Amino acid sequence: MSDLLTNSQLAINGGLKVRTEPQPKWPIWDETDAAGLDEALRSGWWGVVGGNPGEKIVEFERAFAQFQQAKHAVSITSGTAALEIALRACGLEAGDEVIAPAYTFIATASACLMVNAVPVFVDVEPDTYNIDPAAAEAAITPRTRAIVPVHVGGCPADLDAVTALARKHGLKVVEDAAQAHGAEWKGRRVGAIGDAGCFSFQSSKNLNCGEGGACVTDDDTLFVRCWSLHNVGRLPEGAWYEHPLLGWNYRMTAFQAAVLLSQLGRADEQARRRTENAGYLTRRLDEIEGIAPNRVDDRVTRHAYHLYIFRYDSAAFNGLPKSDFLKVLNAEGIGCGAGYTPLYRNAAFEKPDVYSAAFALGRKIDYSKVCCPVTERAAAEEAVWLYQAWLLGTTEDMDQVADAILKVQQAARE
Repeated sequence: MSDLLTNSQLAINGGLKVRTEPQPKWPIWDETDAAGLDEALRSGWWGVVGGNPGEKIVEFERAFAQFQQAKHAVSITSGTAALEIALRACGLEAGDEVIAPAYTFIATASACLMVNAVPVFVDVEPDTYNIDPAAAEAAITPRTRAIVPVHVGGCPADLDAVTALARKHGLKVVEDAAQAHGAEWKGRRVGAIGDAGCFSFQSSKNLNCGEGGACVTDDDTLFVRCWSLHNVGRLPEGAWYEHPLLGWNYRMTAFQAAVLLSQLGRADEQARRRTENAGYLTRRLDEIEGIAPNRVDDRVTRHAYHLYIFRYDSAAFNGLPKSDFLKVLNAEGIGCGAGYTPLYRNAAFEKPDVYSAAFALGRKIDYSKVCCPVTERAAAEEAVWLYQAWLLGTTEDMDQVADAILKVQQAARE
């Protein structure tokens, strides 16, 4: 801990916390969730049997496709598996390159390796932490086949620029929308704006069932391939023991679908509350020197706010390192996190050829030599995350976040 903070009134030094109440709870559930689970249980149709997925799974896929304004949805075991399936369905072959931002969860890149493609990391925009389209274009080679824009924190990436880039170079676009349920770009919900979009329903997500995922698309052919790949290579109208493709068993259960159907009933109202609270919090944080909420593009008509991300400038806090700022803020009762590390610095990428045949056929990348300056700065110095449950609280909760930051700043300056 830095010796800059000696003010005894700070909670970390034995003072009173700004916030003493628990953080807003997550997940939120009630008797409708229990009733849906009971229906699935009593139906006796807990998963796919003889080619029939059962009512709950079909109902959820239709409802989620409608929610995301997509023609098709395929329910899957996880967001990670959804990315793997979507990339495979897009026709990627061993050695093909996939451009992805360096500031994201590992699944964005590990899914590439799992289909024997080569992830090529590029930097992000300094005020959104979403993929930098100019950096993406500069990374294109004759082997590039796809680009994966990640809607970080639920804020849509620049899909105009990404889709234009894809058209120009003949690339597939797979949206990593794991955190972006209900997010909108220019009035349209993300996911099927690209060729396919992948969502996660893991426990922390705005729409969750513990674990789960989905692919959405408007492309009929891509839908059939995704459906087949997630269902052991079968076809939607094929026989149970007919397998024209080599696929996996990545099917969702009826219990997960039942919970998601119930959770969908709250999704729009929860999104409204997050947006309202985020707007208020932004107004408060804009008043604090050294704190800059991430920019929301004017073309983003709905931010999902899975994360509320702001940038911290230690110069306004008397040089207090970000790591110490986080410790002190958490001690004040404001749960927050440091965010991602640069993805290429993970040990999994030290010897990627161990996991994937891609590097025997494609471009050999020494990830230890990769450096994305904006990502490095975000991870080490700037990015602070507040998790989505905060934004389901009250205006008073938002005030406590801002007041705690001001308290830390005052102590640092003293």
